[in-house]
Amino acid sequence: MTDIGWIELSLTSARPQVLGALLRYFRDLDTAEEAFQEACLRALKTWPDKGPPRDPVAWLIFVGRNSGIDTVRRRSKTQPLPEEEVFSDTGDAEADMADRLDGANYRDDILRLLFICCHPDLPATQQIALALRIVSGLTVAQIARAFLVGESAMEQRITRAKARVAAAGVEFETPGAVERAERLSRVSAMIYLVFNEGYSSEASGRDGSAFSDEAIRLGRLLLRIFPAEPETMGLLALMLLQHSRKVARFDAAGQIVLLEDQDRSVWNRDMINEALALLDKAIRHRQPGPYQMQAAIAALHARAQRAEETDWQEIELIYRALEQIQPSPVVTLNRAVALSKLKGADEALALVETLGSRLGNYFYFHGLRGGLLMQIGRNGEACEAFGRAIALANSPAEAAHIRLQLDRLQADAISPSAPTPSSH
Repeated sequence: MTDIGWIELSLTSARPQVLGALLRYFRDLDTAEEAFQEACLRALKTWPDKGPPRDPVAWLIFVGRNSGIDTVRRRSKTQPLPEEEVFSDTGDAEADMADRLDGANYRDDILRLLFICCHPDLPATQQIALALRIVSGLTVAQIARAFLVGESAMEQRITRAKARVAAAGVEFETPGAVERAERLSRVSAMIYLVFNEGYSSEASGRDGSAFSDEAIRLGRLLLRIFPAEPETMGLLALMLLQHSRKVARFDAAGQIVLLEDQDRSVWNRDMINEALALLDKAIRHRQPGPYQMQAAIAALHARAQRAEETDWQEIELIYRALEQIQPSPVVTLNRAVALSKLKGADEALALVETLGSRLGNYFYFHGLRGGLLMQIGRNGEACEAFGRAIALANSPAEAAHIRLQLDRLQADAISPSAPTPSSH
C-alpha cells in the first residue's frame, strides 16, 4: 500500500494519548517526544505492508516506550535492549498493554499533557506554541509562520517553555478532584487562546484556520475526556459558532464585514447545528458558566435568519449575567453594543464612557465610542475616537474599517457602524 494518508491520520489522532502515556513513563518531555517520533517512524515503515495493529495507540506506546528505554540506556552507557526483532513483534504484548491502559489512564495522561502545556509559569504565547507543538504536532515552521516570527525564534520560544516546565517540577501523579477541576479550567482557557490566535490571524490577513481547526479538535478531545462537563460543551459550541462564520467575515478585498452585514446563507449550518445541540445539552445541566453564556449569545445571532431578527434584549440580559460571574470591562463593552440596539446610542455611550480608564488602550473601545458619538452628531469627538482606534488597530483590515468610518464622517454619512468586540 503506497497511500500513507490513513497512517498520518492515525498518528495525528493517537498523538495526545501516546505522548501523554510516554510522558508519564519517562517524566521528561523531550524523551517522550523523541520516543513518540521513533514509534511514528516505525509505524510508517511497517504499517503499509502489515496493516494497522488492532490497537494503534497501544502499539505506539509499546514501541515508543521500548525505543525510549533504549535511548536512555545508550545515553547512560549501559547495556542496550535486545535487537528490534525481539520486541517489534508486539502481538500479545499489545493486547496486554491495551488492557492495562484503560480509558481512565488515557484520560489522565491526556489531561496531564494538556495541563503541562498551559502551566501557569508560561506566558500565553508560550502556552499556545507548546500546545501546538507537543499536543497537536504542528511543525516549528508552521507555528512560526502563524506568529510572524522566524523559525529559530520560535524554536527558542518552545525550548524556553520546555525549560520552564522542567524547572517548575510539574507533578506527574494522577490529579485529585479539586486539582482536576483547576486543570480543566486552565486547559479550557489555553484551548480558547489557541482558537483566538487563529481567529485574530484571519483579521490580520493570515490564514489562521490551522489554529482554529486545531483548537476545535482539542475541544472535542477535552469533551471526550469530560463528556458530562457543561462548560466544556459550551467551549466547543462557542468555537464552532464563531468558526461557522469564517467565510463571511471578510469580503473579496479582505475588508471586514460586520456581523449585521454578513451573508448568513454562507454560514456553515452543520457547525451551527452541532453547536446548538451541544449548547442545549449543556444548559440542561443547569450549571451556567462563561463559555456557555458566550455560546448562548453567539447562538442567538446564529438563530436569527436576518440581522433585524436578532434578540438583542436576550443578549443584553445574558451579558448582564456574564458580568456577575466574570466581571470584565470587555464584557461591559459588549453589553453596550446590545444596549445601543435596544435603547439608542445615548444610553450606550453613557455606559461606554465609564470604561475609559480601563480600556484606554483597547482598539474596540475607541471604535465603538466613535461610532456612538457619530450617531448622536458629536462628529468632532467621533473623529478623535476613530483616530485613536486606528493607532491601536491590530491589523490592516481593522485600520481600513475605521478609515472607512472617517471617510463617511467627512462625507456627512448617517449612522455608520463601528466595530464591536464581537462584530465579525
